[in-house]
Amino acid sequence: MLIKVGYIALSVLMVVLILLIGFKAIKATVPDSQKAKQKRQQLIGGLLLWHLFIFLIGVSGFLADYSLPPRFPIVLILPAFTFTGIFLYRQRDKAWVTSFPPHWLLFYQSFRILIESLFVVTVAAGWLHANVTIEGYNYDMIYAYSAPIIGWLLYKNPVKMRKLAITWNYTGLAVISVIIFLFITTMFFPQFYGSSKNIMPLDMAYYPFVVVGGFLMPSAVFMHVLSIIQLKKLEKDAT
Repeated sequence: MLIKVGYIALSVLMVVLILLIGFKAIKATVPDSQKAKQKRQQLIGGLLLWHLFIFLIGVSGFLADYSLPPRFPIVLILPAFTFTGIFLYRQRDKAWVTSFPPHWLLFYQSFRILIESLFVVTVAAGWLHANVTIEGYNYDMIYAYSAPIIGWLLYKNPVKMRKLAITWNYTGLAVISVIIFLFITTMFFPQFYGSSKNIMPLDMAYYPFVVVGGFLMPSAVFMHVLSIIQLKKLEKDAT
């Protein structure tokens, strides 16, 4: 039970951090108080609706089917990535993108230390396959430990460390792509690991574990992409 509470608590924490970043951006770029209030409500409403969707789909059992086509990535990951791509592309030149400190987005990625730690105890409980953790082929925890270091370097030297931070963000996206590959193959293609039957416990297709693929991982992707856009925009504005 405590493990499940851990996933929910981490999701709540990340929602709060997203709201803090969003509210900071709104306050800095929307002078009209009524419009600012409306923007904040839209942000809160959007996050709540997405989490409600994750909850409903997670308790329904719809995702607890590892046959093809793969329901999990189609229903949760693809919509989240589509939103990230369309939204950030349209917003790339907006003032809010550079309205908060760049190191905030790097520090945000530190949450992956916690999620990878949760993975380890989830494997011990028999709810997750070791393939997708540091016990298997997932080394995201090692990368995540660099987040506070790179964030601090960017904070101390925002100009000199800009290119390093951009490279670090791209590396983070590459690491996430490996994790997605591990999850998808372990869930839907067990033969890749020499098994003729499912090796990922069906528990991972239920709430609260679905918040990993439905919210936590996509939020990391969103922040990486936003950080790249922000850093490149700052670099461009400085020239």
